[in-house]
Formats: sequence, C-alpha cells, structure tokens
Amino acid sequence: MVRALNGILGGRFYTGSLCLLLLLSGCGGSGPPVREQFYSLQPDISVTPSTQTVPGTLLVTPLGSRGFLGGTQIVFRTAEEPLQVQRYHDFLWETLPGQALTEALIAALRTANLFTYTVSIADRARAGFMLNGELTRLEHWPTADPPAVSLTFNLTLITGNTRATQFSRDYSGTEPTTANRPEAMVRAFNRLSGRLLSEAVRDLQRQAPQLARDAAGRN
Repeated sequence: MVRALNGILGGRFYTGSLCLLLLLSGCGGSGPPVREQFYSLQPDISVTPSTQTVPGTLLVTPLGSRGFLGGTQIVFRTAEEPLQVQRYHDFLWETLPGQALTEALIAALRTANLFTYTVSIADRARAGFMLNGELTRLEHWPTADPPAVSLTFNLTLITGNTRATQFSRDYSGTEPTTANRPEAMVRAFNRLSGRLLSEAVRDLQRQAPQLARDAAGRN
C-alpha cells in the first residue's frame, strides 16, 4: 500500500505526512522527527481600476472559519475517505488562512479603488459599508484524478447603519496541482484563491453605481 501511494502521490509528500493518520504499514520506527514546513497563502489576484469609486468607507471584516480551518495545519481529504477531513502534521500555513485571504481581498479592493477608503478591523474606522464573509472549505485532494485543491467562501456586503444587505454571493472552485509536491499544492491554492477573489472584486465593481446612489441618498 505504501508503495502504491508513493507512486501516486510523490513519495514523502503523502506518506511522510499522513502515515500516522492513515496507519500505513512501515511508517513507524525511530527515525528523526519530520521538520515542519510553513507555506504562505498568497492569492494571485488580478484586478483593474474601477470606473466608478463609491464615496465612503468600506470595512472588510476577517473571514470567519470553523473547525480545522481555524488553525494553520493544511487540511486534506482523500477519495477513499471523502467524509473524513484530515490535517497534515508537517505542512502548515504561515498565518491563519482566513486572515491571509482577508488581507489579500483588502489589498485588491484598494488597488481597484472601489471605495474612497477600504479599511480593516485594526483601523478602527467608522464605515458606511461592511463586507463580511466565511471561509468554509480550503482543502487539498491528493488522491483526486488529477490531484487538486478546493476552496469555498462567501461574502456579504451590508450598509453600516441599517445592516441592509447590498450584495451576497458564494464563491467556490477547484484547481489541479501541476506536480505531487507541497510547493505545487501551495501554488494551486494561490492560483485558485486569486481567481475567486478577483471574481469577487469584479462582482463588487459591478455594484458600484447602485452603491454610489445609496451612499448619496444617505448623505
């Protein structure tokens, strides 16, 4: 079984991280401990300047997350156990994934110049609009054909004073990995998260005319 998994998944990438989890024969012993490896979730976002800037301030709150997604261990799921969510022991995110995605989204919205100001919770600013969301899936699928990564999150834009919903949408997708190595997995996560966050910014840009009218009506 170990030999088969080595052939499918590039040796140590799968068996070295998951032997304790999957109880593969031959993974025990008294060898040296596996060194933890930390990876950066850096979405490859591509946005263009908005044709209209919404007057006012947008507060982007941190993406919420539950369960394993609230930690830094990279989550995976296998085809053999599709209902079992597992974590790599030695492959971890540099920062909490929800935090990394939120920071990337704020940077993209500022680049797009969609609102006069785009701020985070740390800025402690009053805002006319709030963008909230939740990260519900960020997984590696090492035994998929081909191996891939998966991401799902949702975003909701509300007004700061009335809490009325202005926009709400779920974003979900998969991205194949180019090789059976941890670095290829992380690059796939970055491509996928960048694509979905870029799509979210474009969706919000399409809301700009209505948001600008709403902002003008409140002033």
